[in-house]
Amino acid sequence: MSADLSAAPSAVPTGDLAALTAVTADQAQQIEALQAELDETNRGVLALYAELDTQAQQLRQATELKSRFLAYMSHEFRTPLSTFRSLARLLLDEIDGPLTPEQRRQVEFIRTTATEFSDMVDDLLDLAKVEAGRIDISPEWFDMLDLFSALRGMFKPVLTNPDVMLIFEEPQQSIRLFTDDKKLSQILRNFISNALKFTAAGEVRVSAAVEPDDTVTFSVADSGIGIAPEFLSSIFHDYAQLDSPIQKRLRGTGLGLSLSKRLAELLGGHVGVRSELGKGSTFFITLPVRLPDARKPSPGNGNPS
Repeated sequence: MSADLSAAPSAVPTGDLAALTAVTADQAQQIEALQAELDETNRGVLALYAELDTQAQQLRQATELKSRFLAYMSHEFRTPLSTFRSLARLLLDEIDGPLTPEQRRQVEFIRTTATEFSDMVDDLLDLAKVEAGRIDISPEWFDMLDLFSALRGMFKPVLTNPDVMLIFEEPQQSIRLFTDDKKLSQILRNFISNALKFTAAGEVRVSAAVEPDDTVTFSVADSGIGIAPEFLSSIFHDYAQLDSPIQKRLRGTGLGLSLSKRLAELLGGHVGVRSELGKGSTFFITLPVRLPDARKPSPGNGNPS
């Protein structure tokens, strides 16, 4: 005789059903509590995002105001500085009569100070432009020998310390670069100026080497006072200055190296320093032979390919 397949399933015991119902209700309450906590967290996150947006907007406005102030200040300073330098040059040329040795020394001090102040103003203005994203990069092909020749001519009039030699190690073969030569020259001028300031005797040597990865490294090595290890990590920060006997006699904003770092990044490269206290320093910039993300003209004719 076949089994009766229509027989009703055995009933769930009443006690087990009540326990299952209680567990389900408890889980539902936990889910509701978690959902409420999640909603509260989401509201907090949204409020935090709104606050961050407000702060970011305020920071942008502050940066814009600072850039405008620096640009205005730099512009207003340039006229009197140019006047100081021109008057000092006229006095040193002795157009109105000879100067005594002491007068010449004092006028030379005025001229040097005005020139350094003018350089600081230029650094402030350029830094403001970089921060505001308003600095233009104009790459073109040029020969490194021409760059070295121009730098040599720029520094020849300021080599007043007979105990320091400025040496340019020109490469054996011509090296052509496609980048902004004016920005590169500005970085190297800053490195060389610092090296000359902090080298009382010895030499400052400028060199360049092409690396295997199609980059070129420009180095400025000096035999000066060197830099203590604890300063190396902050040397390229804004307003960074060294606590040294020579530094105390030299005034400056400390912006030059920071500006050099940012300009190098705009050129697709980076800057660095190697130094040992009492044994000199080597500042260097490594950048691609061809500026990245730019149309790459042929070095033969200077036109985009």
